[in-house]
Amino acid sequence: TLDSEVPFHVANLDDLHQKHIRWLRTLPRVKPFYAVKCNSTPAVIRMLSTLGTGFDCASKGEIELVLSLGVTPEKIIFAHTTKPQSHIKYASTRGVDMMTFDCEEELLKISACHTRAKLVLRIAVDDSKSAIKLSQKFGTKPSVVKKLLERCKELDLEVIGVSFHVGSGCTDSLAYRQAIEDARHVFDTAVLLGFQMKLLDIGGGFPGNEGFQIQFDEFSKVINEALDEFFPADSGVQVIAEPGRYYVDSAFTLAVNVFAKKVVMDDNDRVMMYYISDGVFGSLNCLMYDPAHTNVAPYLHRKRYRSIIWGPTCDSLDRVTATYWMPEVQVGDWLLIDNMGAYTVCCSSDFNFFDKADIYPVLSRILHEIFTASNLYPLDPLHYFMCPPQMLGPMNLSCLPPLMSAPEQCTH
Repeated sequence: TLDSEVPFHVANLDDLHQKHIRWLRTLPRVKPFYAVKCNSTPAVIRMLSTLGTGFDCASKGEIELVLSLGVTPEKIIFAHTTKPQSHIKYASTRGVDMMTFDCEEELLKISACHTRAKLVLRIAVDDSKSAIKLSQKFGTKPSVVKKLLERCKELDLEVIGVSFHVGSGCTDSLAYRQAIEDARHVFDTAVLLGFQMKLLDIGGGFPGNEGFQIQFDEFSKVINEALDEFFPADSGVQVIAEPGRYYVDSAFTLAVNVFAKKVVMDDNDRVMMYYISDGVFGSLNCLMYDPAHTNVAPYLHRKRYRSIIWGPTCDSLDRVTATYWMPEVQVGDWLLIDNMGAYTVCCSSDFNFFDKADIYPVLSRILHEIFTASNLYPLDPLHYFMCPPQMLGPMNLSCLPPLMSAPEQCTH
């Protein structure tokens, strides 16, 4: 209602569509398998499924979610190298065959639970130029590759490809080139051992907004050149990737309510302290746990004052900004925060029993009509709002009606 103080996200589904078109144009050989862990909002999954992406799932729960939304098993890769045995059994019963591994212990579990599995060997690559380094936890080292592949032979398991991840928040596009070359060496070893290698998974790490220091087009150029050199189009190798934040980061705008205010003096400076309806225990958890997303910029356009913004909880860790210059606002005002789609709602908690942010998917009338005419979009119109396309800019929330019903909560 109009007097609500509950925070909410506006999920711009047109932005997902635009990102997908850009992906197809820029990386035409690479099929995206969306990383569900990044943001599992049902409207996002439905939209990307309609657009034809696959899905990278890391658990039984994520597989259950995407299957329940109409995704077929062959469009899923179970991309977690260390899986609970019960999750492997579940994948087997649901026909999810493609999965990653990086050690002998995982092979033993798979051989006991899922003999039909189509295995993808994850290798450790240089991720030293990334904000979030993954190779210290996942991926086998080059010295172990041959031994692992020989063990697969002994266990009569099928290996179909290689995967890697250069890390999230990667600041060196050449990391992809080196990783693709590393994967080529593994392919050659596997072929000599008799495996029919047909899949290369180049992982994630792609930026989701234009503010990142290296743009998506630069990564794409390096990837395309490396693929042409090491895995040419006539090699018969299918190339996939696992983008997460690329698709959803800029699609979500968070609106937070200023429910309290305090003015303090610091060395004769007037400092504003604001208390907002979401914080680091909610959608803004990214400020603490996502090194690739370390600051936010709430905005209004008036004279600016040095300001401190706090989340709603009783914990002093719940500080959104320490020193931020912004216009003075009043209790009851709303602040907007862009680029809030990646690793935000999926990690939000209800600490102190403060409300989690609702999610309101928005789709332009033009796209709605296109999907409806093509019988493509499986989302009931009751679950999203339609707007003229010019109203879907990051600052424009005027398309939302005063009474907002049927928000979508993130499943995980």
